[in-house]
Amino acid sequence: MVQRTPILNFFSHLILVIGVIVVFFPIYVTFIGSTQTAQQISSSNPISLLPGSNIVESYRFALFGGKTEAGASVAPALPMMGISLAMALIIAIGKIAISLLSAFAIVYFRFPAKNLVFWLVFATLMLPVEVRIGPTYQVISDLRMLNTMSGLTIPLIASATATFLFRQFFMTVPDELVEAARMDGAGPMRFFKDVLLPLSKTSMAALFVIQFIYGWNQYLWPLLVTTNENMYPVVIGIKRMISGGEAAQQWNLVMATAMLAMLPPALIVIFMQRWFIKGLVDTEK
Repeated sequence: MVQRTPILNFFSHLILVIGVIVVFFPIYVTFIGSTQTAQQISSSNPISLLPGSNIVESYRFALFGGKTEAGASVAPALPMMGISLAMALIIAIGKIAISLLSAFAIVYFRFPAKNLVFWLVFATLMLPVEVRIGPTYQVISDLRMLNTMSGLTIPLIASATATFLFRQFFMTVPDELVEAARMDGAGPMRFFKDVLLPLSKTSMAALFVIQFIYGWNQYLWPLLVTTNENMYPVVIGIKRMISGGEAAQQWNLVMATAMLAMLPPALIVIFMQRWFIKGLVDTEK
């Protein structure tokens, strides 16, 4: 056991404070930039670290779009955030649902080459979407799923990692629970619904946080399968806002949109922090 001493406590807190400053400072600069005008940002070098007076205007344009005083047209971020939210929820919930069912089948059912099937699923960890992106795009295109929510989400739903984690957890469930369920006349799906799902709540919560952030931050796949601006997630929207050349940038609106894009994942982590930590470290299954 590490002995607590004043010097050790001081250095531990110092390292934590330095880490918080390193992580928080870029977010602070982004927020400060979102409260200033584009002229103030471009004319000040370095950027001022004091809040400006343009916060309401910047976030109004970022959320609802419109034309700025310079005549630049700004796309609203609110619909794009809606697309990102739908993507993140569908991917997170879909991954958990499919992984639960596949792990349940692998652990509790007997069928030929069961172990081979599991290791084939597990081997897909070596083939992320970036590696198989060409064939996947061709399939989605042939099925006429471009510019659709199904095309954005279905190729990203399968998860070998979540399947492996649920399999490992199901293998720790005592056999006595299975026998008790059989004696009570419960079928496989009743056992799954009434026994395994309640026991898996913390693991599901931890995976939901991870997969929600994964779905929210998707960039490469939506960039390929969306050509309609109405289907752009917010990450694509931010990239398009800064693709018009350095002189034409409304950096205050870019930073305001970036701050808005950080809110949903941050809120998910904050509100589900207790479940997330419990799902990762709790060993009393």
